[in-house]
Amino acid sequence: MKYLLLICGDGPAYEAMLADPDFLPACKAWAAARGDDLIMSGGLEPPADATTVRVRGGEVLLTDGPFVESKEVVAGFSLIECASREEAVEAARTHPVARHGTIELRALQP
Repeated sequence: MKYLLLICGDGPAYEAMLADPDFLPACKAWAAARGDDLIMSGGLEPPADATTVRVRGGEVLLTDGPFVESKEVVAGFSLIECASREEAVEAARTHPVARHGTIELRALQP
């Protein structure tokens, strides 16, 4: 089953990740350890650079920046293949972001 790990954090968590010199090498090591189970992974531009798209009454409404104001933002993602939810939880638990921010784990619908 495929699972999406949403990499989330607030401002202090983001700053802590950047200040940790072992963070990026640990992320690369985590990805390498996943092997073929890691389908795709990537970081996202900051919410201030987002464009929100909605269609209401046939009209396209574009908004610069995030749709909602939030203390926590989605900063990246990893899409993994795991045999069970427990295996996916273990993958999330060992992700370096879990030490600073939050990982929201969601199974993809079949």
